[in-house]
Amino acid sequence: MVSDIKFGTDGWRGHVAEDYTFANVRRCSQGYASYLKSQGLEGEWVVVGHDRRYQGENFASAVAEVLAGNGFHVYLTDGPTPTPVISYSVVAREAAAAVNVTASHNPFTDNGFKVRDENGGAVAPEGLREIEENIPPSEAEVKRTPYSEAVDQGLIVRFDPAPDYISHIEELIDLDPIREAGLKILVDPMWGNSAGWFPRLLEGGSTRVMEIHKTRNPLFPDMTRPEPIPPNIDAGLNATVEKGADVLVINDGDGDRVGIGDEKGTFIDQLRVYGLLAYYLLEVRGERGPIVKTISTTTMLEKLGKKYDVPVYNTGVGFKYVAPKMLETDALVGGEESGGYAFRGHVPERDGILGGLYILDMMVKLDKKPSELIEVLFESVGAHYYDRIDTPFEGDREQKRKRIESADPDVIGGLKVTDLITIDGYKFALEDGGWLLIRFSGTEPIIRVYCETTHQDRVDEILKDGLRIAGLDVDAL
Repeated sequence: MVSDIKFGTDGWRGHVAEDYTFANVRRCSQGYASYLKSQGLEGEWVVVGHDRRYQGENFASAVAEVLAGNGFHVYLTDGPTPTPVISYSVVAREAAAAVNVTASHNPFTDNGFKVRDENGGAVAPEGLREIEENIPPSEAEVKRTPYSEAVDQGLIVRFDPAPDYISHIEELIDLDPIREAGLKILVDPMWGNSAGWFPRLLEGGSTRVMEIHKTRNPLFPDMTRPEPIPPNIDAGLNATVEKGADVLVINDGDGDRVGIGDEKGTFIDQLRVYGLLAYYLLEVRGERGPIVKTISTTTMLEKLGKKYDVPVYNTGVGFKYVAPKMLETDALVGGEESGGYAFRGHVPERDGILGGLYILDMMVKLDKKPSELIEVLFESVGAHYYDRIDTPFEGDREQKRKRIESADPDVIGGLKVTDLITIDGYKFALEDGGWLLIRFSGTEPIIRVYCETTHQDRVDEILKDGLRIAGLDVDAL
């Protein structure tokens, strides 16, 4: 049976051996090859990489065979490679595009197919729709050159992407102060692709880098999925305290997201990390430029934008919206609520390795531990509190949508509603500058309810009101 292949916010993902099969990966690859041809890129080089999930290297080889069969040349990574490294390889190798075989932070049951453009960034929504439209209905319509034959013809070339990426990182940040700071850094790569990268980048000085969950294990023990948020990071937070580390740096399965735990074993949520990164770039490094943010992330950025006189642009959720806006505005930084952040001078793609290095550099330059960095940030923009709940739902999505649209609340969580923003979902602006966002998952029957507020004691009530507006059980909180 042939299954439909639909692209979500960051490519296609499916269940291995159900819809994510070699046949469907080849069909998807043919759709991408046809799309690239329609863009006048036939014969160009395409970078292909993969993560540490089950059969990742073999799925990547299958992608490379199809691209070769369509007349493209392929740079195939010589092992599991972080998404940002693959993205930078597009630029470094002057390639036309990239495919990364990864399901990122999804559960162990899944794998995925991420596509990147000539800038190393996410393909815009209209491009993703064209790729979908070009996917053939059966494997019989797929063009393919067997791997060994493609290698012999020079159509597939194995390469090590690390040297180019490391050289570029050293242009963006001076690593020597971090190496010589005497820090005790714990890194949790969540069994994923960023394992070994921080020790390699920071070796040679008095700073000590330790890793947990660093081997290949596609079952992702100690976590439900390799996503750098609680409870998946609880083992890392506990180890931070046990080992007396100064900081915990966490990357998701493919290394494009970053999470931070402080020296006390407390998680610093993604919105605060984005606030810290923006403050670091604007205040500590003295840089200036626009900030791009998805609608689901922090209003601390608007406050920083006003303070440093830089514009702030809001987009829909997903880097398929963030990356084009960054390129359009020459943004200083772009990011989203999931813990993905991109930086000017690099590629318009999330980079959990560079994001982690910037936090470490901020610690060194300000001589502060992570909990103290939060105090510095809050002195600038005031305290902000965030939480989110994802709830499965049954029934008709359109009925749920109509219910939310017709709610028209005056007050949420005891705070007056000042505006309704519908860029992506339903975002109710609140009188304290905070917000409640209700939006549907693009790939699953899940409603996501998020909030940010300056009132710590009102977080639960705001979320409960959000669940009520969506017609969901408040006991889910």
